[in-house]
Amino acid sequence: MKHLHSKTEEFVNSSTDPERINHIRKPRWIGYTGAKKVHNKLDELRNYPTNLRMPNLLLVGDSNNGKTAMLSRFAMMNSSFVEEETQELFLPVLMIQAPPEPDEKRFYNTILDSLHSPYKISEKAELRQQRVIHLLQKLKVKLLIIDEIHHLLAGTMSKQRLFLNVIKYLSNELKISLVCAGTREAFNAIQTDPQLANRFEPRVLSKWRNDEEYLRLLTSFERILPLKKPSHLIESSISSIILSKSEGLLGEVSKILELSAILAIESGVEMISKNIIENIDYTPPSDRKKMIFR
Repeated sequence: MKHLHSKTEEFVNSSTDPERINHIRKPRWIGYTGAKKVHNKLDELRNYPTNLRMPNLLLVGDSNNGKTAMLSRFAMMNSSFVEEETQELFLPVLMIQAPPEPDEKRFYNTILDSLHSPYKISEKAELRQQRVIHLLQKLKVKLLIIDEIHHLLAGTMSKQRLFLNVIKYLSNELKISLVCAGTREAFNAIQTDPQLANRFEPRVLSKWRNDEEYLRLLTSFERILPLKKPSHLIESSISSIILSKSEGLLGEVSKILELSAILAIESGVEMISKNIIENIDYTPPSDRKKMIFR
């Protein structure tokens, strides 16, 4: 068995197993409690009866803490389908990403692109708006998810107000629920419009802590890692170092375990230990920021 001592050590006897390594690199869904609660809320919004004042959700959390993966999975589970009796096409949930800046035309373009609907560059915003409303009504969209909503802060205050009015108008006209997601700045963005702020229920995805839920998460990860020996990730010496390096971010936990599992296979150790984790080529998020300013 090859033992690890430092990041500079040469793995002369290391072996590769492309099939298992590719298996590790494939994106995996871990259905932890927080994600299930959000999915239940999304189900509730999708099925909410048509009302003059539809409820909305603002999902807030740090970057790389699972928001987009969670919403993408829900959108995938509610993808388009054709009703057999009428042969009509339905799209229960539409997920888009907010444009890099609060621009009305670019927002409509994003929706039209996601629906594979062509448009002319010279087409006026009002015509695009009408077409977007017509298509969403025709497809009977029940829930519109707008990811990276904090992008609207990249514009001037007047552009921000215009963009928020566009969102509000769509919600009123279509009588559907909206889900906006982004970093903590997204909360400030929505709060600039009191009417809109009252319609959005904020839900925060907090960073992970060293508690039972975190240990259950590690147990779920260990079940899907194709290693030949148990790693006992929930042991305090290992769980603590993963949490510390990841800084409590789900995406970082996943990356650490991916790199560790690959190194465990390549080195022949076949289990994730503290020594393995210490030897992966990984830089914690806060250290990456420091590197830029050196």
